[in-house]
Amino acid sequence: MILEDFITITPTGLYCAYGDFYLDPQQPVKEAVVSHAHGDHAIGGSQNVYCTAATATFMQHRYRKFAAVDFFNKKYHEAFKIKDVTITFYPAGHILGSAQVLMEYKGIKYLYTGDYKIEPDTTCEPFEFVQADVLITESTFADPETKHPSPVDEIKKLNETNANVMLGSYALGKSQRIIQLLSENCPTRNIMVHFSIMPFNKIYEDYGMKLGNYKMYDRKVMKNNHENQVYIVPPMVFHSYHKAINVVRAFASGWKNLQQQNGISLYISDHADWAAILETIEKVKPKQVWTLHGDGKQLKDYFKGKLEVKILN
Repeated sequence: MILEDFITITPTGLYCAYGDFYLDPQQPVKEAVVSHAHGDHAIGGSQNVYCTAATATFMQHRYRKFAAVDFFNKKYHEAFKIKDVTITFYPAGHILGSAQVLMEYKGIKYLYTGDYKIEPDTTCEPFEFVQADVLITESTFADPETKHPSPVDEIKKLNETNANVMLGSYALGKSQRIIQLLSENCPTRNIMVHFSIMPFNKIYEDYGMKLGNYKMYDRKVMKNNHENQVYIVPPMVFHSYHKAINVVRAFASGWKNLQQQNGISLYISDHADWAAILETIEKVKPKQVWTLHGDGKQLKDYFKGKLEVKILN
């Protein structure tokens, strides 16, 4: 029997009372199961953190000694227990080390996706479809109007101009994917990255991910070369240089509002779009779908009378 209260939303985050642990807590807790290392899912300060090795490494870089009291690094497909709940991680395809969390309790399987994408990305482990009784899916882009274009086609837009480009990109995950896409599809470009992104690149490479050719940003290079330079910067830097001259501005994101007032729109998302969410539901074959991180109303309407969809947020 599916337990409707197996996962509940609390001010601290998603709580599983049957295992007495939190999924991606927003405040420090005793037992934290962390799907991936982005700051809105992985905070510092918890006592026991269960995650993949890459996620732990990113958290240790970001939070230093405040990352956690103890890390319990788990491999994909390795089952472990917290109280009476058996947990197994499966690749989520979002960023390096990102995991779906399969929780089994009294014969029922609950699958928490965390953030995920199912399209190919050579900078992280590919998404795996796992069957479960309940699919707890992010619904960031759960809108029939949302269809993410090919990331290769998007990055090739940069080949249409010789101008220097300031490219806004999240430091962890997105920047490494952008470097790889640029290296493979924009061979005439000299790729430079902001110093804050460099440690994440090194961690990726330490885990065997090949990003391609790039260098640390050099102001003189940008100043003396007015063509074919791409400078990848984190969002804060991108927004603080909104009047930067002699560059074309672009921001890599699936959000339309982040494309406004830029010279090039760059719709590259690391989340599942509408079609990908539907494909995931089809292959997971759940009896119920619970939605998080977005608006689940359109999914609820789409499956009305066919599949129970519960909106958790």
